[in-house]
Amino acid sequence: MAFYPQEQDQLREEIFAEVTRLADEKGGFFTFQELLNFELNGVRIPLVSQRGINNPQIFDATLSVVSAADGPYDDHVGPNGLLRYKFESGDPRAGSNRKLLVAMTTKTPIILFERPMTNVYVPFVGAYVIDADYDQEFVTIAVDRTMSKMFDVAESEIERRYVTAEVQRRVHQPVFRARVISAYQRKCAICRLAHVELLDAAHIISDKHDDGLAIVPNGLSLCKIHHAAYDRNLLGIDPNFVVHIDEELLIEIDGPMLQHGLKDMHLSTMNVPSQNNLKPDRDRLAQRFELFMA
Repeated sequence: MAFYPQEQDQLREEIFAEVTRLADEKGGFFTFQELLNFELNGVRIPLVSQRGINNPQIFDATLSVVSAADGPYDDHVGPNGLLRYKFESGDPRAGSNRKLLVAMTTKTPIILFERPMTNVYVPFVGAYVIDADYDQEFVTIAVDRTMSKMFDVAESEIERRYVTAEVQRRVHQPVFRARVISAYQRKCAICRLAHVELLDAAHIISDKHDDGLAIVPNGLSLCKIHHAAYDRNLLGIDPNFVVHIDEELLIEIDGPMLQHGLKDMHLSTMNVPSQNNLKPDRDRLAQRFELFMA
């Protein structure tokens, strides 16, 4: 079924809006099956395929691409902080690559799905293919139009370093959130709240410090109340995963939110991932717990 360009643009915008809405409900990421069975107004429109480049027949330009940390293609971040996305094997101007180049020449936005771990797909809605290198066989993808324009107008080395850091920040934050919330089974580690739209990925050690890496062992899946309390040292977690509430809060008398949301959590044991490589780092917890006890 053929769509006129204007109809394609409208459908693409509707897909982008729905993906954005669902991502918020799902903690910022999708599974492969959720993307494969994506529906809009009762019509199934797969957002992924067995290939990295997804080209539904109804669109003249690529709708979405997947960049996976484990391949099979050598996607990587270039010196400017932007993703260098490898063409599919074969002629860079043919096959699935052709519609990717159409997205570039027509400046049509696409969805970039980053897959940082098995069955976790983090969407960047409104990404742009901004350049193609046919010799090295890759296209350059910016996570949004603003980033590509910022880099184009950056003149000094300091400006370019700033833009590079900003690009990496915009990519790392949602990927970090997806990794952490997925590791905790889309639940708050303290109260087990399972409404992912109310969950954050909290850093144990702030990302402003050298040890504050955007990795799961430096993260906690917390609901917004417990995240805020943790950031303000009203709630602490010791290296044995035991939750502690500030002494002044424990003696304070207030409504049910304080009682059940915080005071009842005192000396409870936090729920952590079963895999050792995903559990909170005990040394980082100890370092952060010292701040709570000070």
